[in-house]
Amino acid sequence: MSRLFPRQSVRAVRRCAAQPHVLFGGVYGAVLASSMVAALTEQGETAPADRFTSAQWLLVTAVASALAHGYAHLIALRGDRTHHGVRAGGRLLLSEWPLVVATVPTLVLLLGATWGWWPSAGVEYVIFAVNVVLLFTWGVLAARAAGRTWGSALRIGMADALLGLVVVVANAVIK
Repeated sequence: MSRLFPRQSVRAVRRCAAQPHVLFGGVYGAVLASSMVAALTEQGETAPADRFTSAQWLLVTAVASALAHGYAHLIALRGDRTHHGVRAGGRLLLSEWPLVVATVPTLVLLLGATWGWWPSAGVEYVIFAVNVVLLFTWGVLAARAAGRTWGSALRIGMADALLGLVVVVANAVIK
C-alpha cells in the first residue's frame, strides 16, 4: 500500500484538504447538497427521471453558489484598494472548486438512482447519511490540522456532523 501512496503524497493531500477554502467548500457543498435533496424530495420527486432533474438542479446550484462566493470575495478584495487584475479575479473564481466537488457524492447517488443502479425511492436517506459522514470527516480533518488530539478531533467531528444535520433540517424546513 505504501508504494501506491507514498507518505509525501498523503501528506500533500492532507495539507491541501486542510486549507480553509477547501474546508469551507467541502462543508458548504455537503450542506448544500443535502438541503437541495431534502427540498426537492419534499416536493415528492422520487421517480428516476425526477432524480435526474434533481442532479441537474444540484449541479447548477453548486456552480452558481461557487461563482457567487468567488464574486463576493472578488468584490470584498476590491475594498483593500489594490488592483488585482482579471487573472487574479479568474483564479479567485476558480478557487471555489471545493464547493462543487463536495456535491459529487450526492450527484453520483442521484445519477445512480436515475440509471437504476439502486432504488430511486429512499435514496435521499443514503444521501443524508453520506453527507453527515462527510461533515464529520471535515470536522475531524480541521481539528487534526489545528493540532487537536484524536479524541478531541472525534468529538469535534461529531459536533460538526450534528450541527450540519441541524442546518440541513432548517434549510429543508425553510425551502
